Amino acid sequence: MKHVLLIGLITALAACSSPERFSSKAVTPAVTRSAPLVTASGPISRACMASGREKRSRSLCGCIQAAADQTLSKSQQQRAVGFYGDLHAAQDVRQSDRDADERFWEAYRAYGTRAERMCAGV
Repeated sequence: MKHVLLIGLITALAACSSPERFSSKAVTPAVTRSAPLVTASGPISRACMASGREKRSRSLCGCIQAAADQTLSKSQQQRAVGFYGDLHAAQDVRQSDRDADERFWEAYRAYGTRAERMCAGV
């Protein structure tokens, strides 16, 4: 199950891969076919949009950022952005025995679960 969640999250995040530095966050509503969706602007959404991936969209990238805003601190978001350019780094953190890495990975998994639920239909 861990591998399925990891692969799903990394796939979703890899769709938005390109780390860079970012500034303030702005939250804006976006309307989808089924229900209003809250999207956000921040390091993850901007990396997603800058990725050049075919399936990226403002709605998807903003939704992923909104999930990050609900579950990750600013520093955790910056760390997660680093995974976009280096998926192996995510695996290293996941397998690490360091307490700080384990705490981060727990938050990162919660973020992935939330993003999957929130952004599935985007």
